[in-house]
Amino acid sequence: MSNPQTVRYIFTEVLTKLEPWRDLKDKVVLVTGASSGIGKEICLDLGKAGCKIIAAARRVDRLNSLCSDINSFGSTGTQATALEFDVASDAATIRKAVKEAWEVFGKIDVLINNAGIRGNVKSSLDLSEDEWDKVFRTNLTGPWLVSKYVCILMRDAKQGGSVINISSMAGVHRGMLPGAVAYACSKGGVDIMTRMMAIELGVYKIRVNSIAPGLFKSEITQGLMQKEWLKKVNERTVPLKMQQTVDPGVTSLVRYLIHDSAEYVSGNTYIVDSGASLPGLPIFSSL
Repeated sequence: MSNPQTVRYIFTEVLTKLEPWRDLKDKVVLVTGASSGIGKEICLDLGKAGCKIIAAARRVDRLNSLCSDINSFGSTGTQATALEFDVASDAATIRKAVKEAWEVFGKIDVLINNAGIRGNVKSSLDLSEDEWDKVFRTNLTGPWLVSKYVCILMRDAKQGGSVINISSMAGVHRGMLPGAVAYACSKGGVDIMTRMMAIELGVYKIRVNSIAPGLFKSEITQGLMQKEWLKKVNERTVPLKMQQTVDPGVTSLVRYLIHDSAEYVSGNTYIVDSGASLPGLPIFSSL
């Protein structure tokens, strides 16, 4: 009869061969918008993979709790640290915060631009200029500035790196929802920025990709996901009839894009939405 420990060891070895990105020991990752939702789930998963995490967001109390959880996973020393960081800040403030993040572990291997806001649900005729600017500042200008200053440090250190931008199905041609003009435009801009930076930064061995999630449970989407009309749309149009969860839906892809297995992968937008954007029909036809 096989020893349970031996079976477990063999199983782990097989998984490591099939999915080498299960182990990301000592990769240093800066995650923005880490205090809740997708960002928090990514931090927890990468902590389990052995990464060193710089969890950045405005709500430091939540970050401290998150980092405490990650540091209890059993590794020696500090595995996760909290950093107060508002991506809607001005360029000088963001540059200073990025430098502080870099100095925590002496480098940053991976940047995950996750911070974002949905903004008010209004038609393009009712949305104010201030509302538009606020969404773009957080969802597009902020990620560009964070990427700029992180990638300058990566370039100067001659170390290469990976940038993963969290965009949205809303920015995809077939995934737009009424009332989200600023959000959809800003997230579509993130995907364009991803491709442009991939072209420009490849010479420095910096890879840039984006992930466009569908409707996953988060602070941004929780109100929307409770709408009865949306449940009907999902039932009738989404090909994969399953409840989407960030882990493993998004986290497994993040791990892959961090790992050296993805060293030739850059400039892509990965849509993770259970096929919701495939039908390409006006959303009202499903009601």
